[in-house]
Amino acid sequence: MNEIGGYPRPANRPLRVYAFDPSAGRKLNNYMTVQVAYEDLAPGPVGARLAVIDYDASNEFFYEAVDLDHPSVLIANGLEPSESDPRFHQQMVYAVASETIRRFEFALGRPIRWRTKPGSRRDDPFHSRLRIFPHAFQQANAFYDARLRAVLFGYFAASEHTSGEALPGQTVFTCLSHDIIAHEMTHALVDGQREYLTDATGPDAAAFHEAFADIVALFQHFTYKDALLDTINRTGGLIYRNSFASIVPQSGDHAAIIPEMSEDNPLVGLARQFGQATGERAALRSAIGTPPRSKDLETITEPHKRGAILVSAIFDAFFTVYVNRTRDLMRIANAGGTPALGDLHPDLAARLADEAAKIAGHFVNISIRALDYCPPVDMQFGEFLRAMITADYDLVPDDPHGYRAEIIKAFRLRGIIPRKVKSYSEEALRWCPPEVAGKPVERCEGLEYSILNGGDEAAASRTERRNKSNAVILNAFAARNAAALGLDPGANIQVASYHPIHRISPDGRIIVDFVVELLQCRKEPLNPEVKDGPEISFRGGSTIIFDNTGNVRYVIEKSITNQSRLEKQRGFAMEANDSCACAPYVPAELQSQISFQAVHKGFF
Repeated sequence: MNEIGGYPRPANRPLRVYAFDPSAGRKLNNYMTVQVAYEDLAPGPVGARLAVIDYDASNEFFYEAVDLDHPSVLIANGLEPSESDPRFHQQMVYAVASETIRRFEFALGRPIRWRTKPGSRRDDPFHSRLRIFPHAFQQANAFYDARLRAVLFGYFAASEHTSGEALPGQTVFTCLSHDIIAHEMTHALVDGQREYLTDATGPDAAAFHEAFADIVALFQHFTYKDALLDTINRTGGLIYRNSFASIVPQSGDHAAIIPEMSEDNPLVGLARQFGQATGERAALRSAIGTPPRSKDLETITEPHKRGAILVSAIFDAFFTVYVNRTRDLMRIANAGGTPALGDLHPDLAARLADEAAKIAGHFVNISIRALDYCPPVDMQFGEFLRAMITADYDLVPDDPHGYRAEIIKAFRLRGIIPRKVKSYSEEALRWCPPEVAGKPVERCEGLEYSILNGGDEAAASRTERRNKSNAVILNAFAARNAAALGLDPGANIQVASYHPIHRISPDGRIIVDFVVELLQCRKEPLNPEVKDGPEISFRGGSTIIFDNTGNVRYVIEKSITNQSRLEKQRGFAMEANDSCACAPYVPAELQSQISFQAVHKGFF
């Protein structure tokens, strides 16, 4: 339906949000407008894929739901940002969540999906929706819960001693942090596309999820045009600096007035208000890590600290490309002498901002596209490097600006070592076609690639029939070619997911692929020496990428027959159980999934 009441249906719905969080006030243009794809909304708001339900479980209370289709709200581009109005909180989570979905769909080249909720029926009003609870509980936490298929945000009282820019004891709402919303939505989106990457199979599993969510949230900062321009001016274009120099020189040993004080760079810090309010005195995490140390991965296992190594590698590459791409502009600007900070010519600042935003967009798109090139289970940092290189090569084979070279260098300096490769060269890191790997596979005939689902019941029925047909074809294909696809011919094969993909490369090529996850699983004793002891679910499988004629382009396998991988997973599970106070009362198989609630406690 392209009209509403006889008028053209709008493409977007402008909604006002905080660019960072309430602690930034109006400075850095912290009040920004997000262009959300227009859809009909029920109060909540409740749309086709998101349902905001404002129930406070700690106080057993429902807040009044915002009606974003009310004329007074529509004409004002949504409610004005407010810490005290729960209806704005609902608007904020809906807008940022919708923007994060848009970013994933653009990069992936297909509509996203959510994990299927256990026991969910098609007539359930939330069957196809992710639920979002802006005020779910009274606690300094926010997390995505796969079992509930929901994102839950907490609220808490700021520290009485070191609350930063918040008042001591002030109520801090995690649902008002742009970073936290984007981070939690990323968890939900990754889980929807790759359900079995949430298996707790090793130290990289939870660390990858935390790093990936931070990467998406941090790169989102570079879409805030006014904040980006301010940062470029105050750093002289060197946006990777941790802090801004003071506006005026200090008059003595210590700053006497506010303009003599330095400030943190908001673009490279994550969840500033949350970090300060919990007593951290600074942003919770930063894209600017420690200098590269190649041995850190050997000793660091805590998910956020381990994930920070991956985040630092990505941003090392990003800032290097930014410096390389803007070097000519800086040379021209410095031809007449180095300008003082804050005195960049407005045209130069605008050009630098455009370059930074464009490069950041490329990096986040490469990172998201790489999800389709990852193995279906047991994710390792080195495999993510290979996925990024292959995903970018498929879309931009010539790499004119050296993105892949800088990514490889940054990962190498951080000690991220991919398995089963002979070198850090781009050719060695790209996944091999099956014929190159010595495992040729037959063509898969009959797959339907359409992603144009439409919005009516007839279109939904056609989509369901097409999905059933594709599932049958893929299951038979996998059974016939199990060995060549890295599968165990004697074990059951599950077609876990399949997605047609349509992407447009920078040179105008339309790339049509089909990405499939094939899974196998068996129960294994946690400790083979203990009779009738607890078991773990040991999964294996392959990610298969077909071209538009059904030829297999890549097979990215994690074999269920790999005994070494099984032993490592057993060791990790036993170590995790030994360190868990509740281990004697909880079966090991129930601890096999990553709990974002536990991982985020105190770290959001």
